[in-house]
Amino acid sequence: QVQLVESGGGLVQPGESLRLSCTVSGFTLEGHTIAWFRRAPGKEREGVSCIDSPSGTIYYADVAKGRFTFTRDNAKNTVYLQMGRLEPEDTAVYYCAAGSTVISVWLPDEYDFWGQGTQVTVSS
Repeated sequence: QVQLVESGGGLVQPGESLRLSCTVSGFTLEGHTIAWFRRAPGKEREGVSCIDSPSGTIYYADVAKGRFTFTRDNAKNTVYLQMGRLEPEDTAVYYCAAGSTVISVWLPDEYDFWGQGTQVTVSS
């Protein structure tokens, strides 16, 4: 059974950091493109960061460049999103997604499996 379970969300103040985790089961990380998406209130779901399956290349959306870091621990079947210098605009539900044949990494429809999401709230 395929599962993706996110954790690590919470309430933080502007400028602080959080590390999100996504632990997967039922498939291997190496064979899938793994991505972090987020959905802010009233907005469309948007890609944040991902690791491409064939190449291992990590991509960052503009909202994440310079502030977020994507890492992968194959032994733990877990990916992480280290988020720094958080801003109120980063408030959203963050989702982990996996796909085996992803071509356009920022298109949600390309992904086969999704986690339930974890809430991140940045507020003073």
